[in-house]
Amino acid sequence: MMENNDDQTYDGYIKALTDISRAITSDLFIEDLLKLIVMVTAKVTGVEICSLWIVNEEEKPPKIRLKATQSISPDYIIDRALGLDEGVVGFVVTHKKPLVLLDVLESDLFKEKEMAKKLGLVSMVGIPLVAKEEKVIGVLNCFTATPHDFSDTEVNLLRAVANQSAIAIVNTELMVKTKVIQEELEARKKIEQAKEVLMHNRQMTGDEAYGWIRKRSMDSRKSIREVAEAVILSNEIFNNESP
Repeated sequence: MMENNDDQTYDGYIKALTDISRAITSDLFIEDLLKLIVMVTAKVTGVEICSLWIVNEEEKPPKIRLKATQSISPDYIIDRALGLDEGVVGFVVTHKKPLVLLDVLESDLFKEKEMAKKLGLVSMVGIPLVAKEEKVIGVLNCFTATPHDFSDTEVNLLRAVANQSAIAIVNTELMVKTKVIQEELEARKKIEQAKEVLMHNRQMTGDEAYGWIRKRSMDSRKSIREVAEAVILSNEIFNNESP
């Protein structure tokens, strides 16, 4: 970890911010983006383990789930989730501020002491990922294998990385949602076209046409959109055939 505020350390953080900034306008999948963030942060800081926890508001009540880490230890990469009132990540999310622990084994907030003992983890810092309107969408955790009192400079640099990461994550999720919506609208358009074909060619009602498409979808184990596209294509081929 950085102990002297030298140019090399700042250059490393600037490179990390640059790499994450590039991801904002990239076509990375969310899983790849999260992996990039932890890999870059771990490399720059030299910490033992870097992990990224994301708030899942779709769960009731909301949970914070471990989504990425550069660690390959099976003791760390297991599926883990905490409530908003649990552990270090819960504290960081609800208080919207970084938390530094000089010894995780001495902290009541840290709930995974057996895991820490196995992996030899000592000190840690948890940094909130703050998006627009001060909304915390996750937590960036960094662990060291030796006692380390994270300085204000280190915490502030990690906050810059975390905030840039929050922008990248929100942007990527928005792109994914937009793509899903576009695909859904396109599928509905195809289904309506196929219904019109069946209503015209087979004198079906709209409900009958949709029922026919749905049944073919179930029988063939193809999506409703695929069946609709097949109906449209078949009609186009038939109408384009020479007499």
